[in-house]
Amino acid sequence: MKNENFGERMSSNYREYKLRRKELMAQMELNSIALIASAPRRTRSNDTEYLYRQNSDFYYLCGFTEPNSLLVLIPGREQGEVVLFCQEKDKERELWTGIRLGPDAAYKELLVDDAYPIGDVDDIVTGLIEGRDRVYYAMGRDDRFDTLVMGWVKTIRGKSRMGEHPPSEFLVLDHLLHELRLIKSNNEIKLMEEAARISAEGHKRAMAVCKPGIMEYQMEAELHYAFNRGGSRAPAYVSIVGAGDNACILHYDSNNAEVKDGDLVLIDAGCEYQYYASDITRTFPANGRFSPEQKAIYDIVLDAQVAAIAAVQPGAQWDAPHNASVKVITQGLIKLGVIKGQLSHQIKSEAYKDFYMHRVGHWIGMDVHDVGDYKIDDNWRLLEPGMVMTIEPGIYIAPDNVKVAKKWRGIGVRIEDDVLVTKKGNKVLSVGIPKTVEEIETYMASNSL
Repeated sequence: MKNENFGERMSSNYREYKLRRKELMAQMELNSIALIASAPRRTRSNDTEYLYRQNSDFYYLCGFTEPNSLLVLIPGREQGEVVLFCQEKDKERELWTGIRLGPDAAYKELLVDDAYPIGDVDDIVTGLIEGRDRVYYAMGRDDRFDTLVMGWVKTIRGKSRMGEHPPSEFLVLDHLLHELRLIKSNNEIKLMEEAARISAEGHKRAMAVCKPGIMEYQMEAELHYAFNRGGSRAPAYVSIVGAGDNACILHYDSNNAEVKDGDLVLIDAGCEYQYYASDITRTFPANGRFSPEQKAIYDIVLDAQVAAIAAVQPGAQWDAPHNASVKVITQGLIKLGVIKGQLSHQIKSEAYKDFYMHRVGHWIGMDVHDVGDYKIDDNWRLLEPGMVMTIEPGIYIAPDNVKVAKKWRGIGVRIEDDVLVTKKGNKVLSVGIPKTVEEIETYMASNSL
């Protein structure tokens, strides 16, 4: 029964990929062709490679995870609109690098119209491109693939005297495809919820194991253990585990310092689950108790996040959550005396940027910094149901900032969750991790590992 359910689920997924291809082709210009290449393998050092991860655009359209592949879309072609090139079956190579699907099985399982060996791509693709007016592909992203495409076009042009018709226009595929990816389906949202659930277990485990004297990398190990144990093969990005002054470095990832008594620990980490990312940040005291100064800054950031999440509404402008967070953070810092002056003037002068220097969030999906435009015709775009974004306000008071009282220096706080825009408002996908001061202190007091 388990295998049957898995098969039904995979079949449903491939039907969704097929619908995505149809939707993309419906937006392409007449007499055009789209070329989407798989991701190349990446060398880590010498002759070792990074864990392979498929190109998000390629996977989004066909769900195929093997390298050395090419997806071709030719809307209106009578002989078949969707053609896949992939590696042939090879028992000797499969012994070393794993089972390959092969063209015959790919044709049946992936619901494409044709599938050919990747070794035949030069001969077949030139014929598919010939006669097409326009070619869509991700220009400038992969030099190797750029060279291949230009080689195919050059071959066609070389036969122009024989009546061959080369394309006259090259278009970037990204805009059409990425607008589709921006709005998540119900299936995608379920995968993102699972990614967030697994990540939440990692954050709670790191919080439970934290104590003065532990190393940052030891907490990172607990995160990654929970990710892998939950079904994720890898983090969605390099995990940030910063204690004390390190919490004031936005993209700190050395993770090699000792955690000291009195430190705040900032962990920004999320797993990738079945090609969908999570991105969560929590900040908590190493000894389980916030100092008065830490609590004061933390509560401002939490209030800013609450206000920003409330501003995530269908029809609201993209920057509405950011503006809400700026107001709360500036007002809070004025109240503490960290910023001096009237609220409206300090917001206009951007005085908050000394302490809150990034925007409140970004799109998230198959990529942690996901695709999709933030502006349309130079105006902030309106939020729509199905969009997913992070909400991550923060305050970072550098340890060498002599403009503020010493008691505030070295405090870095960020709180981040993944938020879905719904028809009636919003839904936080990353739930179940202690977030208020009381919740954090209670959890750390009763869940020490």
